[in-house]
Amino acid sequence: YGERAMAALTQANFEVSHCILPDGEQYKTLQSIEQIYDLALEHGLERSSTLVALGGGVIGDMTGFAAATWLRGMNVVQVPTTLLAMVDSSIGGKTGVNHPRGKNLIGAFYQPRLVVTDPQVLATLPEREFRAGMAEVIKYGIIGDRELFERLEGAASLKQQDIDPELLSTILTRSANAKAIVVSKDEHELTGLRATLNYGHTIGHAIESVTKYIVVNHGEAVAIGMVAAGCIAVDLKLWTAAEAQRQNAVISKANLAIDLPSGIDLNQIVATLKTDKKVKAGKGVFILPTCIGDTQTIAYEPTSTETDRVSDPLIKQVLTAMLPIAAT
Repeated sequence: YGERAMAALTQANFEVSHCILPDGEQYKTLQSIEQIYDLALEHGLERSSTLVALGGGVIGDMTGFAAATWLRGMNVVQVPTTLLAMVDSSIGGKTGVNHPRGKNLIGAFYQPRLVVTDPQVLATLPEREFRAGMAEVIKYGIIGDRELFERLEGAASLKQQDIDPELLSTILTRSANAKAIVVSKDEHELTGLRATLNYGHTIGHAIESVTKYIVVNHGEAVAIGMVAAGCIAVDLKLWTAAEAQRQNAVISKANLAIDLPSGIDLNQIVATLKTDKKVKAGKGVFILPTCIGDTQTIAYEPTSTETDRVSDPLIKQVLTAMLPIAAT
């Protein structure tokens, strides 16, 4: 869609230059950002200029961060082309890149001037990328939109080819609206409300980081992270095993895995949790469901023996149960 977008902007009398970046979390680095800076310098971009992020979540995150930091801030427009970016990453102003030891540790809150979503571009989206976006959609149902979850639960199939235009419209609008409402009330994660959007992401980000961003993509990791968080919630008696099973059934219906990748090091996952952005003085928080449609923030204290907190032994216990069964 790049050539079409550039032609339309040129026809509207904009001066257009472009930079093509590789897609994938492993490329979401400061080195990639430098390519955008070089382009900005070469073409004399000013504070009144605009960067347009045409692509998925990785492209949106990097373009947003470049816009936030070039000349201390310039315009950015998000044009997401993946389901995940449409329902989540393009909305809310979180921008940034990864550090070798953790995801999204370098970044800024920087709001786009405009987000343009065209569902028709999903027709050319690879099936795996569509599945990844469905993980975020399911997340919105669990954390605050029971009706959306029940729509997903009642669908005969959540595979890309089986979702009709009406359900797709519901998915896009309800998810985007849910994200916008939360962000508008807690833009910079100061009150804790925006942290609810991290459901499934704490362990999910650790899985991505430990596997070097090449084994599972973001949505796949979030799906696994939601399964783990759901199991932790059951162990802490925050919600029932039946509700956890309903969540996992919808995740499976979207053709997403509910087991950990084979060969993964559980100790590395736990160690990576210590570098999560929400950790302070060695302690953090987990967003855990209390029912379908609501969540609670629970303290993460690695060495705690209290039964109302998330600890490393509890995390390891849950993750051990999620290891794939070895073939015999």
